[in-house]
Amino acid sequence: MSMALTVIQQTAVMFLMMAAGYLLFRSKKITVEGSRSIASTLLYLVIPCVIINTFLTEKSAEKLQALLLSATVSILVLMLALIAARLIFPDSPIDDFAAAFSNAGFIGIPLVQSVLGNDAVFYISAFIVFINLFQWIYGAPMMRNEKIEFVPRKLLINPVVIGMAIGLFLFFTQIPVPGIIRTCLSSIQNLNAPLAMLVLGVYLAQTDISSMFRTPALYKMAAVRLLLIPALTMAVLSILPSELNSLRIAILISASAPAGANAAVYAQVYGGNYSYAVKCVTLTTILSIITLPVIIGISSVLWK
Repeated sequence: MSMALTVIQQTAVMFLMMAAGYLLFRSKKITVEGSRSIASTLLYLVIPCVIINTFLTEKSAEKLQALLLSATVSILVLMLALIAARLIFPDSPIDDFAAAFSNAGFIGIPLVQSVLGNDAVFYISAFIVFINLFQWIYGAPMMRNEKIEFVPRKLLINPVVIGMAIGLFLFFTQIPVPGIIRTCLSSIQNLNAPLAMLVLGVYLAQTDISSMFRTPALYKMAAVRLLLIPALTMAVLSILPSELNSLRIAILISASAPAGANAAVYAQVYGGNYSYAVKCVTLTTILSIITLPVIIGISSVLWK
């Protein structure tokens, strides 16, 4: 249960960071536009650097096997999430999007780093890339009420995909990376949790808290995102042997994270109900303070 306690402590720290973002927005020290700039910095710089830094490790047969296995499991877990969300929310794109896609980048990475160490981010790099791919291929057209199409060009300009490509290139070629670049990447990587939580704090500050807690539809979506999909993920991961416990925990944390901030971003960009999408992100983020430690606690008992 020590792992669950670590998750509790880390979620508490992250909540305090969110509170800082909340207070900065309320005191008009940061604006909505400012939070968008921070979110862009995270998407286009910080998260790619986190992924690249993760692959700056010695290549081995064991790590290659873990990478291939984590990629396979990630696709399976995400497909289950997409199917479950679509079956439960066939006529509500925002609920569908919020339930299907977790905040694996903004919340999953910091939690995995805190619970399992920086090296464990290697296990969820494929998960994060596939989430971004599915959001572009599946989520965006759904938000626009358009036909789902595969457009390779759009995938190639995705910053997370670019980060993964660079990381894989460095991993397989083992080209020496100067220490000054490694230090730079590590420093940028450390910005991930604080900046992500500041952005979520701004989202929280824009939310009508009282109406959010009085909206039944939000609780249904939250139950799918925070309970059903983690349960399905845990069932899939239980097939893996105990020797791969770090991989299992890393993917479970990422799959059990609250609704991704892109639910609000995509809703705003494509003319959806932005206010409702922000509530989806905010409510699941608040409730995940309770559900994440419970999920990890259950897994630590089952996967002894």
